[in-house]
Amino acid sequence: MTTALFTRIGREIAAATGRSFTPTRADEAGGGCINRAFLLESDGERYFVKLNDAERLPMFEAEAEGLKEMAETKTVRVPMPLCSGVAEGRAFLVLEHLSLRGTSTRAQETLGRQLARMHRVTAPTFGWRRDNTIGSTPQPNTPMADWVAFWRDRRLGFQLQLAANNGGRTLQRKGEQLLEQLPAFFADYRPVASLLHGDLWGGNAAATADDEPVVFDPAVYYGDREADIAMTELFGGFSARFHAAYRETWPLDAGYRVRKNLYNLYHVLNHFNLFGGGYLSQAERLIGQLLAEAR
Repeated sequence: MTTALFTRIGREIAAATGRSFTPTRADEAGGGCINRAFLLESDGERYFVKLNDAERLPMFEAEAEGLKEMAETKTVRVPMPLCSGVAEGRAFLVLEHLSLRGTSTRAQETLGRQLARMHRVTAPTFGWRRDNTIGSTPQPNTPMADWVAFWRDRRLGFQLQLAANNGGRTLQRKGEQLLEQLPAFFADYRPVASLLHGDLWGGNAAATADDEPVVFDPAVYYGDREADIAMTELFGGFSARFHAAYRETWPLDAGYRVRKNLYNLYHVLNHFNLFGGGYLSQAERLIGQLLAEAR
């Protein structure tokens, strides 16, 4: 990364804050497999900056909008977005810098209660006012009144079509059988359209030095709250106390035991589309289990 790039971003930070900011240090930080990330510093003032190709700017704009929507609920803390744009041919997103660490038992309990309260924030339809991304994969959010149709068309059906294009045509054929059976999973359950983080795996949650939970890197939309809770079980990172605190605040329906696989299938399909490999067999196993449950 060039000095000119960070100098340009420094000017954008200054314009957003109304204070002079000329970066004196730019240290690379962990940004995951999608973006590069840096800590920009000047006279003890720090900002977290994500970078990607210029055409990825809409992804950053949607992330910033999602973080603001979550922050407005005054439930769980998120890093506040400051500005975004294109500089020196690179898309950037500037966020509040937070010194983060792993979550203690107390922070996990607090996060469980806070997430349940955030899920109480609802909308009249499922989806969101704009599309965003799940990882780097497009995530269509055009609102629909019917949750089953939304999950069929905007989530599983969309990922299955991508899978077919990525060499998973057998997976798509089995998946289409599941799409026909989706109503069976909602015979006695009518979810409300809750505000969701949308990508709530363990790597997207941490805590501040004073043990306040923080979540980040969202893929925000309004949907069944079970979809967020299901993902917390997919890759680990959330304790039994997190789940107990969530249920104490807002109990889950008994059918969640089966539907969590339906919701996690979306993320497994997305991982197949992003990374290939063993996610194909994992997706096929999930579809087989769900078809057996639907009978």
